[in-house]
Amino acid sequence: MDWSNEKECLAAAKKNGMVLQYIKHQTEEICLVAVKHRGWNLKSVKQQTLEICLAAVRQNGFALQYVKEQTEKICLEAVKNEGYALQYVEEQTLDICLMAIKNNKEAFEYIDINKFPNVYTYYKLLYS
Repeated sequence: MDWSNEKECLAAAKKNGMVLQYIKHQTEEICLVAVKHRGWNLKSVKQQTLEICLAAVRQNGFALQYVKEQTEKICLEAVKNEGYALQYVEEQTLDICLMAIKNNKEAFEYIDINKFPNVYTYYKLLYS
C-alpha cells in the first residue's frame, strides 16, 4: 500500500476508515469517507473542517471529544446523536442542554445547573 497515493488511500478509507491514521496527505474527501465510516476516526484528521466535524458527530456523537474547535452547531448535532456527548461540550447553551436531555434523560447529570437552573423544570415536564 502506497500511503502517499490519493486514489489508493481513498479506496482504503472506503473499506476501513481507521486507515486514516496512516495517510500522510489527507484530503477532505478521504477524511469525510473515514469519519462517515466511524466518527471516532476524527481523532486522526489533521485538518478538521466544519463539514468533517459534523459528519463525525452525526455518525457518533461521542466524536465531539476530538473536535478541536467546537461550535454550537457541531455540539447540537453531537447531542442530537447521543445525549451523553454533553459531557464533552466546552460551552453549554440552553439549546444544547435541552437537546441533550430530549435525546437521553440521563444526560441531565452533565448540565451545569448553576448556569441553567430552569432546565430541571423542562426535564420534569418531559419525563413526568
